[in-house]
Amino acid sequence: MDWDKLRIFHAVADKGSLTHAGEVLHLSQSAVSRQIRALEESLSVTLFHRHARGLILTEQGELLFDATSQMVRRLEAAAARIRDSEDEVFGELRVTTATGFGTLWLAPRLANLYKKYPALKIDLMLEERVLDLPMREADVAIRMKEPTQADLIRKRLMNIRMRLFATPKYLEEHGTPASMDDMANHRLICQNAGTAQVAAGALMVAELMSHDIPSTLTVNNYFGVLQAVLNHLGIGVLPDYVAADSPHLVRVLPDFESNDVPVFLAYPEELRHSKRVAAFRDFVMEEIASYRAKMAD
Repeated sequence: MDWDKLRIFHAVADKGSLTHAGEVLHLSQSAVSRQIRALEESLSVTLFHRHARGLILTEQGELLFDATSQMVRRLEAAAARIRDSEDEVFGELRVTTATGFGTLWLAPRLANLYKKYPALKIDLMLEERVLDLPMREADVAIRMKEPTQADLIRKRLMNIRMRLFATPKYLEEHGTPASMDDMANHRLICQNAGTAQVAAGALMVAELMSHDIPSTLTVNNYFGVLQAVLNHLGIGVLPDYVAADSPHLVRVLPDFESNDVPVFLAYPEELRHSKRVAAFRDFVMEEIASYRAKMAD
C-alpha cells in the first residue's frame, strides 16, 4: 500500500477537510482529492462520506484511520529515539497528569527544568483520563495510582494525603471547628461526587457529608477548590502538598485526613534511554526531595 497516499489520507481524516489537509501537507486541494480517490479505488471502498460541511469517515475509513494513527505514533516514537541519541536535551516531551497535581504542584516548578534545559518543549496535558502511554498518547505520566498498562517503567514518587484547610480570615470570622460535628457550622468546599478523583478523597468527603453540612461548594478540580478557599469561602478538602506552597493556609482538624495516595511516574519501556525523559524524571525527583525537606521544616 502506498505510504504517500496513507499519509495524505491520515491528514484528511485528522482535519476533516481536503483544504485543511492540503495546507498541512503543502499540497493543493485537487492534488489531495486525487490521492484520496486513487486510494479508495485501490481498496475498492469508500473512505469518506462527503458533506457540504466537511468529510466524515465511513466504517472502513475509521478502520484505516485507526491503523494509520498507530503508524504515526510509532514513527513519532522512532523519531524521538533518534533525536535522543544526541547529547543535548531538546525537543518535545508530552507529560500527562491530573489537573490538580499539574496546576498546583508541577507547573509552578517547571521554571527549574527550563532553566537547566531551555531548548526543551513541554506539552503538559492535564486531565483525569488515563492516556495510553504504550500507544504514545503521551511520553510520561504522573498518576495518583500505580499504572496497570503493560510495557511501562514505573517509579513510586511519594505519598500524599487529603486534608482540610482554611484561611486565617475565614476562621476568624466563623470560628475554628474543634470536632467533626462542628463542621455542620461551616461551608465545605470539595470536588463534586461525579468528578473523577482519588478514592481516598472521595471517602473523606463522604465521611464529612455524613455530619449534615448545610452549605457546600463543589468544584470539578482541586485548583478550583483552592481558589475558593483562598477567597475565604469555607473549609476545603485539598491535597497536603498545597501547604508547602501556601504556608498562610491553616490546617483544620489536624487529626482528620485521608489514607495515603501513592504518586507514580511512568513512561514506555521504549523510552528507557530517552534523554528528555531522564531529564524530566531527575527534575521531578529533585523537586520532590526539596518538597519533602520543606514539609519537614
